Amino acid sequence: MLQFQPPGFGHKVIHTSLGAMVYYTQTNAPWAVSIAETEDLPPLLFLHNFGGGASAYEWSKVYPAFASTHRVLAPDLIGWGESAHPVWDYQIRDYLNTIAEFIMQTCHQPVTVVASSLTAALTIRLAIKQPDLFQKLLLICPSGFDDFGQGAGRRLPLPIINAPLLDNLIYALGAENEFAVRNFLQSFLFAKPERVSQEMVDAYLTSAQQPNAKFAALAFLRGDLYFDLSLYIQQLRIPTMIFWGEQAQFTSIKLGRRLANSNIHAIRDFYAIADAGVLPHLEVPEVVIGLLQQYLK
Repeated sequence: MLQFQPPGFGHKVIHTSLGAMVYYTQTNAPWAVSIAETEDLPPLLFLHNFGGGASAYEWSKVYPAFASTHRVLAPDLIGWGESAHPVWDYQIRDYLNTIAEFIMQTCHQPVTVVASSLTAALTIRLAIKQPDLFQKLLLICPSGFDDFGQGAGRRLPLPIINAPLLDNLIYALGAENEFAVRNFLQSFLFAKPERVSQEMVDAYLTSAQQPNAKFAALAFLRGDLYFDLSLYIQQLRIPTMIFWGEQAQFTSIKLGRRLANSNIHAIRDFYAIADAGVLPHLEVPEVVIGLLQQYLK
């Protein structure tokens, strides 16, 4: 969301097969002296996780650190944030296609991607399918949420999620009110609840309240986007580094190590981030910045 973007960042728009995709990039001082100068920098793409209220805001504490050395690209994926929210039965292929379309329209050279959770797992699948688009992957807690046949655990039965009117109620109670958003960030996504700020709650709430935002969120909640990453990860050839919050819920660090060990040729390193949950880039951004700088050299 634009009001939550760091100084010097503005939004631009590209058009995908599912509608407009908004992305944030350096547009003003202190970063963008001229468009030509920014265009010459190597592209660095930040992809946010899924879940109620998700958006590119998730990476906003990290990517300004790279604005002087890279052309930062931080999109709101289709169905999230300020991008188009088509009334749609969202499937895995929709995200593989629209992320590929985004890269092809914005990057004129192979891109380094920084991504988290389910989106990081989708990026692995896309890198297997279209390796020419990618230079390097830097991934936080990548998981298909059904890895090794072990579901990450839905919190609600499918008949309830799919029931007419009840799905609206679930979304309103679970994602569209401040208490629920704060509670979810504190209880499930962060290792230390006190690190959740009012700004974070406001950013997630603003994204969740966009018209038709429930459709992508409920597709995620139902498990329509889940898959077994272990069936794909061995095919990955792009150099990859994985970072994992030691206290990540739903997708444990034990699972992360097992995935990483499935392909030691492509996955060059695995780093455990202490005292962090599944969103270390929002919870301890200074640590993630330092790690990314190390691996971007």
